[in-house]
Amino acid sequence: MTDPNPPLDIIEKHLRTARNIAVVGASSKPHRPSNEIFRYLLDAGYRVFPVNPNEAEVHGYAAYPTLESIPEPIDLVDVFRRSDQTPPIASNAAAIGARMLWLQRGVRNEQAARIAQDAGLTVVMDRCIAVAHSQLGI
Repeated sequence: MTDPNPPLDIIEKHLRTARNIAVVGASSKPHRPSNEIFRYLLDAGYRVFPVNPNEAEVHGYAAYPTLESIPEPIDLVDVFRRSDQTPPIASNAAAIGARMLWLQRGVRNEQAARIAQDAGLTVVMDRCIAVAHSQLGI
C-alpha cells in the first residue's frame, strides 16, 4: 500500500508556516498522547488551542467546545479522535478556513480526507505531528 500522505516538502512547508494549531480531542490528563503533543506544540512555538467540550483547560489554556468557537484563525487542525468521528471534523476544519487537517497516528478515514481535500486542505493521516516536526528539524 502506498503512503497517501503528501510529500515531506509539503508537510514541512505547512509546519513552518502554521502559527495557530487547534488540537481536537486535547486532554488535561498527563498520560494522554494529546496532552503530550499539545505541550510539544506549545514548546515548538505554536499558538495551540485545545478543542474538547469535556475540558475546561489544557496546560493552562482555555478549552473550546468546537472548532467554530475559537476566536482566532486556525492554520492546522490536529485530530485525536477515533477515525469514525473525523468526517464532521474535516467539514468543520474546512468551514473555519484551516489549511491542513492532520489525523494523528492510528487515525485514518478516507471520507474525512476527501472532505478536506475537496475543500482545498492538505491532509495527513496516521502520522504523529511531533515525530514529523522533529524529523524535519523544524
